[in-house]
Amino acid sequence: MGASGGPLEDVLVVDLSRALAGPHAAMMLGDLGARVIKVESPGGDDTRRWGPPFVGPDDRRESTYFLSCNRNKESITLDLKTDDGKDLLTRLVRRADVLVENFRTGVLDRLGFGVPRLRELNPRLVILSITGFGHDGPEAGRAGYDQIAQGEAGLMSLTGDAEPTRVGVPIGDLLAGVYGAYGVVAALRKRDRTGVGDVVRTSLLSAIVGVHAFQGTRYTVAGELPGRTGNSHPSICPYGMFPCADGAIQVAVGSETLWRRFAKEFGLPADAEGFADNAQRVRDRERVTAAIVEAFSRHTADELLARLDACGVPAGRVRDLHQVYTWEQTRSQGLLLDVEHPTLGRITLPGPPVRFDDGGRADHLPPPTLGRHGEAIRAWLDAEDREAS
Repeated sequence: MGASGGPLEDVLVVDLSRALAGPHAAMMLGDLGARVIKVESPGGDDTRRWGPPFVGPDDRRESTYFLSCNRNKESITLDLKTDDGKDLLTRLVRRADVLVENFRTGVLDRLGFGVPRLRELNPRLVILSITGFGHDGPEAGRAGYDQIAQGEAGLMSLTGDAEPTRVGVPIGDLLAGVYGAYGVVAALRKRDRTGVGDVVRTSLLSAIVGVHAFQGTRYTVAGELPGRTGNSHPSICPYGMFPCADGAIQVAVGSETLWRRFAKEFGLPADAEGFADNAQRVRDRERVTAAIVEAFSRHTADELLARLDACGVPAGRVRDLHQVYTWEQTRSQGLLLDVEHPTLGRITLPGPPVRFDDGGRADHLPPPTLGRHGEAIRAWLDAEDREAS
């Protein structure tokens, strides 16, 4: 593979992970220019079978789930229970800068590739290990699936209205991938100074607790146990979704200056008891909300958004994904990526969320078909061995 461009174009990542958290982390590194070799079992990553929907002909169908988290990777199949598979992985590890894995605790050790062995093979290797609930502690061996982690880590207790509700995407998996990639980049920077790799560890539990934000400090500092507030902000009012004549819009009145503009625009009693400052409005949320709903009820979303924009109050629509992906602002931010897939032809993927003014990745690879690059990777390893001998 030639140079891809991007800040990590000289980094080789061996991706042993499957499902979502690890693959998302490895894809982020690939988006930054790293060469990512995805090592799959002969049966392939589990997500290749997660569907519907599937796309493509029946004998070569692809899962849209797999397509979402495996761009900018090459694929090779290895059976790590065989001598050949272990030999190929050993050769890859010796050349790698990063190894990503999300096996249950102890699995890599049983395969002969625990941390001591990996460090012996390559002292410069940065190892990213993602688990469900942590690599140690009383529940270290638990399997990690996103919805279970959302419940166990408290996120569902904060989400929804009538009952605990999961976030509509596997946010625990995705956040663990983001935190993992962030840790890898830091470990690579540390290696620049020390010459030695490190082990980066995160988990679905850690990732979700890590984004509790002000809800966490409500409990740890103020001693309050937060609950669900639906589409209203628990600490700011008015801030949330409000119905109007033809649907609903969202409004964020995040300061007293904005409140006075907002109240003046829609004839609300800015200084009345229960309305005069944010603390009062949070305590008297139902009355404030009722006043806003009444003011909005006679106007369409377009009318309200125009008025809110004119007076400088942040507001927006509630879009479905069709509206998001056909929105010119989405395209303008590089959030749609067109790639040529070997069996599906030209497809559009949600693109990398980070851009660089000077030197991002120049060529993006489609998610690989199973084992597509196996021969080329073996030939590259053979050439590397010959050159080293």
